[in-house]
Amino acid sequence: MSVPPVSLKRRLALWLIAIVAGLGTLLLIEAYTSAHKAADRALDGQLAAASLTMAESLQWPDGQPTLEMPASALQILATQWQERVFYWLQADNGRLITRNAELPISAAMRRAAGHHPVFYDANLDGVPIRLHGREIDSAGWDTQEPVQLWVGHTRRGRELLAGELFEKSASRFAAMVLITAALLMIALRALLAPLERLRRALRDRHPDDVEPLALEVPREMREWVDTLNRLLADQRDRRATLLRFIADASHQLKTPLAGLQSTSELALASPDPAAWRRALGEVHDSASRTSRLAGQMLSLTRLRHLGPDQERQPLALDTLLREVVTEWADRQESRDHDLGLALACTLPAWVAGESWALHELLNNLIDNACRYTPRGSQITVTLRDLAPGRLMLSIEDDGPGVEAAARERLTRPFERGQRQGTEGSGLGLAIVDSIARRHGSPLELSAVSPHGLRLSLTLVRLDPPDSAPDTHTPDTGAHA
Repeated sequence: MSVPPVSLKRRLALWLIAIVAGLGTLLLIEAYTSAHKAADRALDGQLAAASLTMAESLQWPDGQPTLEMPASALQILATQWQERVFYWLQADNGRLITRNAELPISAAMRRAAGHHPVFYDANLDGVPIRLHGREIDSAGWDTQEPVQLWVGHTRRGRELLAGELFEKSASRFAAMVLITAALLMIALRALLAPLERLRRALRDRHPDDVEPLALEVPREMREWVDTLNRLLADQRDRRATLLRFIADASHQLKTPLAGLQSTSELALASPDPAAWRRALGEVHDSASRTSRLAGQMLSLTRLRHLGPDQERQPLALDTLLREVVTEWADRQESRDHDLGLALACTLPAWVAGESWALHELLNNLIDNACRYTPRGSQITVTLRDLAPGRLMLSIEDDGPGVEAAARERLTRPFERGQRQGTEGSGLGLAIVDSIARRHGSPLELSAVSPHGLRLSLTLVRLDPPDSAPDTHTPDTGAHA
């Protein structure tokens, strides 16, 4: 069961939502903490202001501190949330002067308030409260006895104020998230617009249109377009090669078919049975050449459409060479030539290859050498050690050879270089080059001194399989 592809736009949107949600969570935590701190600062300021107002109302008549609660202090402590208000006035010697509740003030809290104003959170009868304490000197009075003043209120107002502040922050954050989401969708659409243009350009193309893409894309997509243009260029070259091959093949097939038609028409017009027999012989020869041409075209097409390494297996190349050379020694085509085999390498010579393809390669190499060299020419198939782990397979002749400029074209289909007057389709070396490239080496063509042509390719040597025979000494060579 195939899994439907995930939209790139959706994937980017999910990533952005996850990032915004993560950052938003951190911001909400920060907003919650800041709201409580702001509420504490605001109401702590009220406690401090009320404490100072009450301190200004302290008097020491007859050396005894007294306090008349000022209305302004009560107004400061009276918040909109109707907090319960507490106060506690105590002399430095521990004598209680006045209070309106039994506040949970410890000795440590009193010692701290003796040095500087302090704030504490405490509980009174299970209710959370906030306390502020300070020490007040009797400056300007006869006595110098200091007193401690503590004021406080419940924390409910603080929680409500913090909640209001947090709700405002959260609502602003929610509005920001919605605006951000809308802007992100617009930005995603704008950023992905070049991909959409590229998709439309490819979708609307005609199958035969292999011209380069001319699109204005961002720098990050330039490599994509360049890669597509290289692919289109390769397709264009392959298409041109295919069309050229079809045209050449049509021409090559048209010529013998036209000859067959002319020969048969002349034979039909003649009442002489001997003319008929000569015509049948010509038809037979032409049909044989045409059949061979069709077979070579099928071989070349098969090689160019096979996947790499489809049938590659370990094989003894020296054994294959012996079989092919022995087979050609008995053929009519090689009887007027000196065909030989030279195994100048450590034997057995194992390579990874396709047996049928290497057999086809050898057949075409020997056929090409026999076909395009004069009678009596010496043709030698050689296998030698090139380097550790490498073997060179070559075939050379002492024929007229081919000029360097023409050698570069011999591996093209239907190309016969300077040998246009001889029989042959010009597909043999194209097939050989395709097989050689399938085995990891292009076909190399070089001149032989004083005259002649050498065709060679390099193969990777394999270690002999466990079931292989023991190593033999190199063969000195044999001729047929």
